[in-house]
Amino acid sequence: MRTFFLSDFDFALPPELIAQHPAAQRSAARLLDGTQTTPVDRIFHDLAALLNPGDLLVFNDTKVLKARLFGEKPSGGKVELLIERVLGGNQVAAHMRVSKKPEVGTTLRLVGSGNLSATLLGRWPDAQGALFRFVLSNDAGDDPHTLMERHGHVPLPPYITHADSEEDARRYQTVFAKHPGAVAAPTAALHFDEALLAQIAARGVQHANVTLHVGAGTFQPVKTQNLSEHQMHSEWYDVPVATQQAIHACRARGGRVVAVGTTTVRTLESWAQSGQASGDTRIFITPGFEFQWVDVLITNFHLPKSSLMMLVAAFAGYERVMALYSHAMAQGYRFFSYGDAMLLARQSPHAEV
Repeated sequence: MRTFFLSDFDFALPPELIAQHPAAQRSAARLLDGTQTTPVDRIFHDLAALLNPGDLLVFNDTKVLKARLFGEKPSGGKVELLIERVLGGNQVAAHMRVSKKPEVGTTLRLVGSGNLSATLLGRWPDAQGALFRFVLSNDAGDDPHTLMERHGHVPLPPYITHADSEEDARRYQTVFAKHPGAVAAPTAALHFDEALLAQIAARGVQHANVTLHVGAGTFQPVKTQNLSEHQMHSEWYDVPVATQQAIHACRARGGRVVAVGTTTVRTLESWAQSGQASGDTRIFITPGFEFQWVDVLITNFHLPKSSLMMLVAAFAGYERVMALYSHAMAQGYRFFSYGDAMLLARQSPHAEV
């Protein structure tokens, strides 16, 4: 089998193809059908006709937090927090952007009413952790979820250049978001609206949910030329019993398991690999990976040199995916979180990668 290196997953993307805003309607985005011998250009609302009765769509029902908070140190220096996880006792684990790191015990004043503040307790989960542990507080004693909803900002990806708006609060969230905990949206699922979901159900396609709280690490490029040296970020996932049963039933009737997004793939394959239906995962999927559950993938177009790009290449075949990306750029598809999507079938496990 071919050995892959980081440079294999690089490509030059024209900046104008990076979507800064979503399509006017969710299901009006474009869909590149990569399941055929040659690529077919479609619209996302065509998806219902491409699914078979008896298939099972699996969604990630995580909910994006308004996880970005702004404030200042006692010295007046500006600080930005991106809350990655809510811990116990009003504690959170967060990324901190600041010119000079404050000392443990420092209380930061955050933008918001009621004396909103964050007190630094140390690094998380240990002294070498990339995240910092804070206690959030205000005069009303609100919990972190309430504080973020009232005072936080939508954590738009770094390649989206505008400040978050009301449009982002609505559209950087799926219509079925349920469990708060993500700092990035499961972007392939952003294209589904209620009308499309109704069409899919009427076709006899079932659906089920998993949860994976997407972390900020999803935007970090892989930096090691040797892929085996890369350390994946950790994300929490859960595969409910009802979803496990739905997947087994789908396979029993000959249907296809259709994963909506790479986060759903990581969740299902983490369950398959570990045997644990819930927990933290650092799964890193690269070409040569043997998929256990997912037959079809709906996904957006990903950043060069990203772990998501490698996952997609592992799923559908490296040469095919790179050809599809070239087609998408030539045809002016919109890339990344607010961009267009593609539909992929899993390559044969014995195919050349």
